Amino acid sequence: MVNNAPGDDANLPRLLVADGRPLISVCGLVLVFAGIFALFVAARGEFLPHDVAFLGMTPQELCAVHGCRIVHFMIHDRVAFGGALIAIGVVYLWLVAGPMQRGEWWAWELLAVSGGVGYASFLAYLGYGYLDTWHGAATGILAPLYLFGLIVSRSRIAWKGVERCWSARPDWMHAGVTRACLGRCMLLFVAAGMVGGGLTIVVVGMTRVFVPEDLTYLGVASAELDSLNPRLVPLIAHDRAGFGGAVCCSGVLLAGVVWRAKLDRAARQALLIAGVAGFATAILVHPAIGYDDFWHLTPALAGACLFACGLWIVPHEGSQTG
Repeated sequence: MVNNAPGDDANLPRLLVADGRPLISVCGLVLVFAGIFALFVAARGEFLPHDVAFLGMTPQELCAVHGCRIVHFMIHDRVAFGGALIAIGVVYLWLVAGPMQRGEWWAWELLAVSGGVGYASFLAYLGYGYLDTWHGAATGILAPLYLFGLIVSRSRIAWKGVERCWSARPDWMHAGVTRACLGRCMLLFVAAGMVGGGLTIVVVGMTRVFVPEDLTYLGVASAELDSLNPRLVPLIAHDRAGFGGAVCCSGVLLAGVVWRAKLDRAARQALLIAGVAGFATAILVHPAIGYDDFWHLTPALAGACLFACGLWIVPHEGSQTG
């Protein structure tokens, strides 16, 4: 579904950019690999070089105090962040290869909104006193690439003349209380929880940084962390901002897909991979580091259960948009 498709005599940049979708796909792939890299580094118990330079401490030195729980706590945030990045990247790749390929306008709008949420979350770092140079460089490269892909695709893809108003009730709501309606409502409830939870994490990170369960696990007060290293709390707050922004972006994506997409085989597979990546990392890292407060894990556990049930209940659907 492409307007003005590049011909045989097109120059190299035109061939690479095509209808804009390859640029967005590159961003999705980078997010997936960045998430995998974050998991790899966290699993090794390491910090990135610029983190060590900012703290003036290695993870081994930090691990020598308070039973290594400070390092484990930082790892738990970074594992969850890596899983969320993988989830976002997978859904981006599906949106580009599936709905956008078919000229479904809602997919472009969802990419624009979710991308705005994700990239804007980087601005939250400015209030923490720590600028992640690697994250800043990646954002500085990917954001223009993503925006250019959206601009090009908007003009070159032959969009279908389907309903473009998001407030209009989709087809699955007109059939009454069916499996599709029940399953989608469950998934929308999960998406709303993710958006609210992500925003809460960002706000807490900008203010208190820790919730009471965090401090109980750490066995220290925030003031004690400041006395240990005044740059420690800003670094942890930075991690929380990244995770919160990624969770919020994931929630926006899930809500948009559930509201407008036909959940065919590819869509269900994309959501399944994203759900496993996001929920499994966020949940399983807690027992791995001994952070086993059940109340703290309740939202994630409930969300994972509702997500699994909702995706299982929704029947297989056709590949065309509704």
